[in-house]
Amino acid sequence: MTPPRLLTLILLSGLTTLTLNMFLPSLPAIARDLGADYALVSLSIAGYLAATAVTQLVVGPLSDRIGRRPVVLGGLAIFVVASVICACAQSIWVFLAARLAQSAITAGYAMSLAITRDTTAPEAAAARIATIAMFMAVAPMLGPVLGGVIDTWLGWRASFGAYALAGAVMLAWCWRDLGETAARGDGASAPAPYAALLGLPRFWAFALCTAFSTGAFYIFITGAPLVADAEFGITAAGIGVAIGSITAGYMTGSFITTRAAPRLGLTRMILIGRGTACLGLTLGLVVLWSGILTPWTFFGATIFVGLGNGLTMPSSNSGALSVRPELAGTAAGVMGALTVGTGAALTALTGAFVSVTPSPSLVLILMLAASAAGLVAGLAARSAPHAA
Repeated sequence: MTPPRLLTLILLSGLTTLTLNMFLPSLPAIARDLGADYALVSLSIAGYLAATAVTQLVVGPLSDRIGRRPVVLGGLAIFVVASVICACAQSIWVFLAARLAQSAITAGYAMSLAITRDTTAPEAAAARIATIAMFMAVAPMLGPVLGGVIDTWLGWRASFGAYALAGAVMLAWCWRDLGETAARGDGASAPAPYAALLGLPRFWAFALCTAFSTGAFYIFITGAPLVADAEFGITAAGIGVAIGSITAGYMTGSFITTRAAPRLGLTRMILIGRGTACLGLTLGLVVLWSGILTPWTFFGATIFVGLGNGLTMPSSNSGALSVRPELAGTAAGVMGALTVGTGAALTALTGAFVSVTPSPSLVLILMLAASAAGLVAGLAARSAPHAA
């Protein structure tokens, strides 16, 4: 095996995140330029997320059968072509079709997880995934800022030109650095990889732990801006800083995981992370219900979700990939699709509730429910039998 540099996996994962959010400041300009309704242009977000779920379900088992390298290189090639088409599109429908094709870049993140598991033991994989996550967390903060600057100076099409350039550079880099890491024949020997994997309770426990942990974050980014505006009167700039606080918590938790996971083990790290998130949110609710309602008490409680997720998710990801190591690609794909689907459902649920009652307590309760569901899944992972 010829494992890639850690930097390669970090860059692959970061590009996946940038593809989701860097162009967001350009949505109004795209609508004006292409003569389309803003709601239709917004499908470039919702439709893209749906496409990433489908993409991960395809590339996961495909990588177990033909290898990680061709899947990554193929995904990058499709991404480059789709980005060029987006940059040149004169029709909203051409733009949206190419935007959906950009979801091929999701193979980069899924394969980063699978490659990490291919080349390291489960506990070491958790620490390595935490390192990737720690650097990857910077992308959501920098992406919209970078996209806004590019749009301001060069126009929205230049953002997609930047995507194409970044994809082409990444393709050349991976061509040289990304050797094959999947064991030959292992994945291909499973005639029905989904059936072999989905019948294992331990896989579901780890995967659901990741999905609900991420779901708490989706609830936050959906409900917190409205609460911050309606309840606290925070400016847009202040809301951006407050939302960034949960990312800082996530980076801190991921850093701790890089040090602690090899020593404490997967399920212990998961339970520590879920306990941290649930305890922080519970204390936050107690403080709010005692009458101390300030931005500091609200966002101070939500930081614990970021911290808990950083402690939990590298280990739950590694655990899901380790249930059947020869099907790590399939596991990464299923887990990614499950996480996106759960996040979409919780986002819609939060929007429906919070738009009617923009209450800080309600947001914390919803986040606590998702975090507690992740804790239950973590407990199930600890007690579930190992795969034969």
